[in-house]
Amino acid sequence: MATNLFNVEGKVALVTGSTHGLGMAMARGLGLAGATIVVNGNSSQDKIDDAVAEYQKEGIKAVGYKFNVAQEDQVIEAVSKIEKEVGAIDILINNAGIIKRTPLLEMEVADFKEVVDIDLVSPFIVSKHVVKNMVNRKQGKVINICSMMSELGRNSVGAYAAAKGGLKMLTQNMATEWAKYNIQVNGIGPGYFATSQTAPIRVDGHPFNDFIINRTPAAKWGDPDDLAGAAIFLSSKASDFVNGHVVYVDGGILATIGKPSNED
Repeated sequence: MATNLFNVEGKVALVTGSTHGLGMAMARGLGLAGATIVVNGNSSQDKIDDAVAEYQKEGIKAVGYKFNVAQEDQVIEAVSKIEKEVGAIDILINNAGIIKRTPLLEMEVADFKEVVDIDLVSPFIVSKHVVKNMVNRKQGKVINICSMMSELGRNSVGAYAAAKGGLKMLTQNMATEWAKYNIQVNGIGPGYFATSQTAPIRVDGHPFNDFIINRTPAAKWGDPDDLAGAAIFLSSKASDFVNGHVVYVDGGILATIGKPSNED
């Protein structure tokens, strides 16, 4: 039995925002472990097709669906099509999100609302319509991609932190309401990762690079592939009695107050 605890082979995993970055890294990990990946994006069909081709190059079963996770009508239509064309959704990873780095006193209300809509309201919308079918089957896994900003504040990311803090509490409430249906709802909180988006600030001598290296006990940026283990664990039988938690994959940042810049 123990050898099958982490088995996700044959499962269908919908990963929102999985055309690039950390979403793609988690989806790739599940795909290499045998799950069929449903790729979601909203920017362009070409980007989705390119992502699907990239997965398939590695032998991963992948299909793509373009829809806006913040638009309930599009979500309802997409979930229905996925379940008819691909199969029952066993795993949902609510990864799609945005960030607007603007100090709160300078931030437009419309921008604040947009961040909250995509980072907090959309996981509710997508989960609501996927989980209805999980309830009927009496099984399912939901993973909300939280953040260290679910726990900490930082200058200029107030809307993002508010949304991610709300997502942590939404995760706990989803777990509370849906555990009786054998559905586990947990979160993953990524730390700072080496991606194409962070490349410009991951150079020696850049103040933020130095800050992250100094602030992280592991003394390095994370590799996106480091997220695969947490995604597989929370998607598999190994986590059948784990509910309402956020697994922080952060190299130890949240475990420490940090260290002086002159300390080894």
